[in-house]
Amino acid sequence: MATMQDVAALAGVSAKTVSRVFNDDPHVLPDTRLRVEDAMRSLNYVPNVLARTFRAGRSSSVGVAVPDVVDPFFASIVRAVESVCSAAGLTTLVTSIGDDPARERSVLEALLRTQLMGLVLAPVASSHAWLAPWTETTPIEFVDRSPVDLDADYFVEDDRDGSYLATRHLLDHGHTRVAFLADQTHPPSSRRRLGGYTEALADAGVTLDERLIAFDAGSDEGAGRELDRLSRLAAPPTAVFSSNARVTMHAFGALKSSGAAFVGFGDFPMADRLTPAVTVIDQDPAYLGRLAATRALDRFATPTAHYAPATVVPVALTIRHSCGCA
Repeated sequence: MATMQDVAALAGVSAKTVSRVFNDDPHVLPDTRLRVEDAMRSLNYVPNVLARTFRAGRSSSVGVAVPDVVDPFFASIVRAVESVCSAAGLTTLVTSIGDDPARERSVLEALLRTQLMGLVLAPVASSHAWLAPWTETTPIEFVDRSPVDLDADYFVEDDRDGSYLATRHLLDHGHTRVAFLADQTHPPSSRRRLGGYTEALADAGVTLDERLIAFDAGSDEGAGRELDRLSRLAAPPTAVFSSNARVTMHAFGALKSSGAAFVGFGDFPMADRLTPAVTVIDQDPAYLGRLAATRALDRFATPTAHYAPATVVPVALTIRHSCGCA
């Protein structure tokens, strides 16, 4: 791996000048800057981000805060962040926020007070305006859920398109009574997925029946109650769209017993081994985690660099058997 001294020798400057170019010092002459940047590219130079942590009085750690580290989706994000940080010689501090929005601030403030190099966050609160002062010193990267009332980077799946694909697939099987099953109303991802569901119904000419929307399926008991309520309707649903993998896992037994066709947003371990194998909107949480962790380190190393704040990752329908396909 090339060193700062290697870059300096190739560009014909001192190591201090290389450092000044890397830190975007405005007093470097344009010709000198160009030579140094060319040398960096030629040698594929990766600056030692740890050096900046020492100069800034920071810990050599990146924080990760997710609702539940046991959830397969969020566990994949955590592992991806750990992988990126480990390759950079950094440690990762991981915490669970839980599902209570009121608890989020105290948990995050405790983490941020450790002087992190960056924070990868999957929030549960409905507003993040209070984080604005922290973003001035700590790169905060939102993952899976976009920030509200705060300008910050975010890395999300195409929630609306994914839920549209899932709902449309069930409609194309001839179902006109398709239920929407979820566990929370406040995350932006839930609202986007509900939007994709309602859009698919409208495009198919199916009238929205709000009694088919259920938001209390965050546990085995809750999912069972919601599906029991739906089954008691005069015209019960014949198909169900489950808005995340956690809900699908909680609801699987009841869904199987009901005989309804169903599609879940998000794959999970053993989903393809169950009977019926679960048709899903496939996500790549590890990819989101890698993108967010890399951006946090990039922003820490080069605070003045400009990046597009929004990254929306496409999703796809993985067809198995639960939707009614052979």
